[in-house]
Amino acid sequence: MSAKNDSRLRRARRSRIRMRTQGVNRLSVHRTPRHIYAQIIAASGDKVLASASTLDSDLRGGKTGNVEAAAAVGKLVAERAKEAGIEKVAFDRGGYKYHGRVKALADAARESGLEF
Repeated sequence: MSAKNDSRLRRARRSRIRMRTQGVNRLSVHRTPRHIYAQIIAASGDKVLASASTLDSDLRGGKTGNVEAAAAVGKLVAERAKEAGIEKVAFDRGGYKYHGRVKALADAARESGLEF
């Protein structure tokens, strides 16, 4: 792996350890240049409770690697979390900077009623 990716994973590991000690579900974000993925993972870390990505059929129609697509994913994952009975999560940015697509996803999830 590259040193850049190793550094990102190290940052992600540090925040995930803290979330595990809090014992709360986490909204995990993964981004690639072309797509963005979001999952709500159980506090124990062994089960995915809700997920959404730009690969979903209803979001795949337009562009998938921009801020608008990330906001749509955030809204969709929040709706699916509500259906699963999840109101409160911790935001796991995956070691990425909190700006651009990651921030757009988080803001859209908050506007759709998810608390973190």
